[in-house]
Amino acid sequence: MNLLRHRSVLLATAGTALALSLTACQSGDHTDSAPAATTSATGKPADGGQAGTSGATGSTDPAQSTASKGSSDDTAGNGTAGSSGEQASATTRVCTARDVHVTAATQGGPPYTHIVLTAKNTSGRSCRLAGAPHIQFLESHKQDVPAVAKSKPAAPVVLTAGAPAYAVVKVSDGGVDEDNEPVSAFSVVLEGDSTVIAVSAPGSGGIAVDPAKALTGYWTPELRNGADDF
Repeated sequence: MNLLRHRSVLLATAGTALALSLTACQSGDHTDSAPAATTSATGKPADGGQAGTSGATGSTDPAQSTASKGSSDDTAGNGTAGSSGEQASATTRVCTARDVHVTAATQGGPPYTHIVLTAKNTSGRSCRLAGAPHIQFLESHKQDVPAVAKSKPAAPVVLTAGAPAYAVVKVSDGGVDEDNEPVSAFSVVLEGDSTVIAVSAPGSGGIAVDPAKALTGYWTPELRNGADDF
């Protein structure tokens, strides 16, 4: 009887020890798996992965954001590359005094109130004749002749090799006037260039200029009716 009781005590003790050992093992396994569970939750949350979807759109991915910006910049660049003819013409280099030969002729008959300036491209390559000619008829009047806005062309004037451009210039109201002064030569400066071009006035006796009445049109590829009437 005592022997049986002793075996029962030993079995009970061994069972308790085994139970404690199993409990300890299970406790240790749970502790080791906790970080893995946390990492998994960070990478893919339990709500179906919405945060992961947001990350896929590049909202938090610097590399993808950079790629998106590059794509946007490429689109803008393509728009610039596909610019209109007028914008493309504006990129052509500006004509200088070395590129053109400027001459003057009377327009119409007496009393010769207007002259026409012709600028011919003699450079052998294309250039853009910008704005209006800067004209000074007299040494006593250093101000440029005012330009008439309505004569400004809609697109830049690009001169191919040998091509001319024109500018109509009013010199007086005509007739004999005490304010008129004889001019045999005058100066012209092109937009974007500081070089002074000396231009001979038309006619053997020159032209009569009233500085208070003088006006100039913009450079245009052809003489136009209406826009140059001033």
